[in-house]
Amino acid sequence: MASVFDQPVRRDNTCSVKFDARQAVFGREDVIPVWVADMDFAAPEAVTRALTERAQHPVYGYTLFPDSLYQAMIDWFAERHGWHIRREWILMAPGVVPSLNAACMAYAGPGEGVIIQPPVYPPFFSSVRQSGRNVIENPLVQDPQTGQYRMDLEHLEQCAARPDARVLLLCSPHNPVGRVWTDAELKELLAVARRHNLVVLSDEIHCDLTYPDAAPHTVLASLAQEDDALVTAVAPSKSFNMPGLGLSALVIPDPERRKAMKAVFESMHLPQCNPFSIAGFESGYRHGAAWLDELLSYLQANRDFVSNAVSRRLPGIDVAAPEGTYLMWLDCRSLGLDDAGLKRFFVKEAGVGMNPGLSFGQPGSGFMRLNIGCPRSVLEQVIARIEAALAGL
Repeated sequence: MASVFDQPVRRDNTCSVKFDARQAVFGREDVIPVWVADMDFAAPEAVTRALTERAQHPVYGYTLFPDSLYQAMIDWFAERHGWHIRREWILMAPGVVPSLNAACMAYAGPGEGVIIQPPVYPPFFSSVRQSGRNVIENPLVQDPQTGQYRMDLEHLEQCAARPDARVLLLCSPHNPVGRVWTDAELKELLAVARRHNLVVLSDEIHCDLTYPDAAPHTVLASLAQEDDALVTAVAPSKSFNMPGLGLSALVIPDPERRKAMKAVFESMHLPQCNPFSIAGFESGYRHGAAWLDELLSYLQANRDFVSNAVSRRLPGIDVAAPEGTYLMWLDCRSLGLDDAGLKRFFVKEAGVGMNPGLSFGQPGSGFMRLNIGCPRSVLEQVIARIEAALAGL
């Protein structure tokens, strides 16, 4: 039976980074774009309807955050994740990436250390460096048999014990390796942070995107003690495919830490958001559950298709099935190419545009990140192109 997600949506000439930047990024316009982490699916009808209704009012002035927006978010996390948020804990933010930068500035001084766990989403690196803080790397460890990753908690303890360590940026679920961290891992991470007085910013933007056959996501804050120094970043943008609307939320139970984060945003005049962001945010959380459930089933089938195709048809490439996100982490080290050669091979020979693993830190060398948030027919073309290119290699 055909799915609504099988229907292609033309994104060319819509100022889409994913599609319209292909020439600039890859040097050719005909690569299949499976890189930028947005999906090629129409957003939930309720979101489009809310945006359309708001557009029908012809004044687009400065806008307040309505009480109904906060309540939609509170209800979503209580029902979907069993996490009970108090209204006063919420600080609206202009996106998760700006929140990473703001956390570095709010909770670490210039020259102090921020721990990250590569391979990880590139803004984790840039948010630390561009704010004048120092990166402390606690690399994930890959199981050579299964390809799955785990935290190196013993090394994390050493990183946290450094006199300059102030903040830990956690990616949960993890981009790009697709891990959904277990309660045991998260509890130990909290214990390390507690012992060394670290502030933890937990980026949980992919929290709704865990596969039906995997363990559910656990919100880190749901395991925390009352006095833990914890900031949780969430947004409906990945869940309902509307990252261009650029609105997220921070949940910060401690009033002083909330005040510190708010001060950073206000110093840069960042809190303003447009009325369309507000309409999309609320409608996603209020009406998007059924759409999301159907999406997750479709993404799981996409994941399984790619996993099977890689093992059967793409010699020299391995992949561990992710537990969450719509991103797959392809291990291409057996192809024997350096990182420049690997990117060149996929772009020039296969005509496929992916994210080079090296952009996620040195532990990503030899890997490529594949976005499976697209119709199955697109993934079939991707596999066929890589298969043909490998035959020539």
